Amino acid sequence: MKKKLSRRDFIRNSTLATTVLAAGASISTRSSSIAANEPTGTSSPASKTLLPTGKIGNLNITRLILGGNLLTRYQHVRDLGYVSKLVKSYNSDAKVRETIELAEASGINTLSVNITPSVCKTLNDHRKNGGKIQWILYTTSNIEDTTRYKEDIQKMADDGAEAIYIWGAHGDKYIAQGKLEILSKMVEEIKLHNVPCGMGAHDLRVVQELEKNKIPVDFYIKTFHHHHYPTAPKSGATGSITTEVPGYWCNNPDEVIAFMKTVSKPWIAFKVMAAGAIPPKDAFSYSFNNGADFVLAGMFDFDIAEDCQITRDTVTKAQGRTSRPWRA
Repeated sequence: MKKKLSRRDFIRNSTLATTVLAAGASISTRSSSIAANEPTGTSSPASKTLLPTGKIGNLNITRLILGGNLLTRYQHVRDLGYVSKLVKSYNSDAKVRETIELAEASGINTLSVNITPSVCKTLNDHRKNGGKIQWILYTTSNIEDTTRYKEDIQKMADDGAEAIYIWGAHGDKYIAQGKLEILSKMVEEIKLHNVPCGMGAHDLRVVQELEKNKIPVDFYIKTFHHHHYPTAPKSGATGSITTEVPGYWCNNPDEVIAFMKTVSKPWIAFKVMAAGAIPPKDAFSYSFNNGADFVLAGMFDFDIAEDCQITRDTVTKAQGRTSRPWRA
């Protein structure tokens, strides 16, 4: 004979079965979403008031721009070897898509990223599904391979880039080699596509040479951060333009401040947190108070809300700055 269930046993067994079924359904749904490479967040684009903005050409751009390194799973790890694996494991295609959606929902209207195949697909998927975030794009292709480089420019324009700039590593290399004409030629090529053209740089000499020779770029993307953090270079130890150990990407911030006062073009400052060594509140305040018009910052999804609020606060406080007038 079957054992007769008490009322208590019946309720306990029924509750357990319901819980197991619900958990299974939840796992199944999430697995299907990940398999389809769909974002798991629920944020909708442009659901919050924009951050403070400035102009580059006819583009209205938020003072905080979503940086692209983490979107392509690239990061500066100094000597922490495990970080690269951690970032690549966390920032799946779905997570990258979520991050872009969250940035837009939080009031950021522009991102900047290298055109890797993976991120291009994500950007296009985002737009096809109603995303409006603007793209400032660049390519790391060999700039001396003019055929390939022009193809990349054409692709960026065809995909809908609102602005295009020349990668900072290219700017540094060819100015150091005295080959300004290589950069100038590609500036002309980008401008044929009727989008704002920028120049990236870690080396201040890039900006100085372009200004001296009146190369018609529309904006600069230049590294900028102070050296007041534990792993910063010691005085006199900044012979290289950048290094991973000690970690720095702006070797002469005081000179950058002084020279950028003479530059009338908009300036997007990047590496402002020295790749994570400087807290955002400190980094953003330093950048905006010392002349930067925009901050380009790499962010994980969990950084965005705080960084957006910091931007609102620091830009408000810097409105009357005297170090350099707002150029955008």
